Amino acid sequence: MRASRLITSVEVHAEGEPGRVITGGLPPIPGNSVFEKMQWMAAEGDHIRKLMLREPRGHPALCCNALVEPCDPRADAGFIIMEQTEYPPMSGSNTICVVTALLETGILPMIEPVTELVLEAPAGLIEVRADCTGGKVTRVGFRNVPAFAVHLDAWIEVPGLGAARVDIAWGGMFFVIAEAAQFGVELSAGNAGEIMRISEALRRAAREQLQVTHPENAAITGPTISQLTGPAQGAGASGRSVVTLATGGAGALDRSPCGTGTCARMACLHARGLLEVGQDYVNEGPLGTRFTGRIEDVTQVGGFDAIVPSLSGQGWIYGLSQHLLDPDDPFPEGFAIGDFGG
Repeated sequence: MRASRLITSVEVHAEGEPGRVITGGLPPIPGNSVFEKMQWMAAEGDHIRKLMLREPRGHPALCCNALVEPCDPRADAGFIIMEQTEYPPMSGSNTICVVTALLETGILPMIEPVTELVLEAPAGLIEVRADCTGGKVTRVGFRNVPAFAVHLDAWIEVPGLGAARVDIAWGGMFFVIAEAAQFGVELSAGNAGEIMRISEALRRAAREQLQVTHPENAAITGPTISQLTGPAQGAGASGRSVVTLATGGAGALDRSPCGTGTCARMACLHARGLLEVGQDYVNEGPLGTRFTGRIEDVTQVGGFDAIVPSLSGQGWIYGLSQHLLDPDDPFPEGFAIGDFGG
């Protein structure tokens, strides 16, 4: 057996969304912050993202995380988030996957019944509380970066759909958010094809007509991801969201309720006076799994009224992997075929 590269990973999913966690085999990654490390990966190490996310080692719905040394002395670990077409500054489901992998594999010590730690994401420091029992992380809660709405009830023209009313909001990524009812589509996994078609059209149109830049980091622009929302379908839930990840093709559904999407949605609800500080928002995803968000406080970000959200959910480890690259493999960066969301 020959290998020009060997990468080890922990395979984890958070409420259904897979978030592979790379634990070994990466080159030294320079940078004075995890955001700078992410920028280096995008410029110099993007072949790793492609290798790990594209077929045959990955698939269009897969996300990946690279564990890195933190730069902020207050952080216990750092991580770079990788998706099919971008490096998101923050991700809720990936944070849950990373915490689960760090604690259940012993990379960081687990303290029962509660482990508290700080992660450095590209978006900044993330304070984490993990409930732990019998060596298992049973719940991961974290205080996210501030979330805020940039546009509410804006109208865009979407090819094939006509005029659409949307919000643009930041929850760790910039989302274009639209009520699914205006397109006549039900938010269930069985409607994945139609949801992806609508969501990708929305994302492209919003990117052209309502492009936004983060007021505190001009390197972050958007919207790069889309979210359709609707009423809850299960008892005890507050609403349902289906997020479509950009894949460079038809897109792929986020299997979870999407953590950063939940925070962006809460920012819009708060801006409309529909969600108050201290109030929970239980968000369903396309599988019916749930993340629980809460507005912990309010603040300002670059002149925008913002919320300080928390989010919680659970992750499960389902495998340990060693990924090889044969020096003669004809697909050293994997491949994407449009028959499966790519």
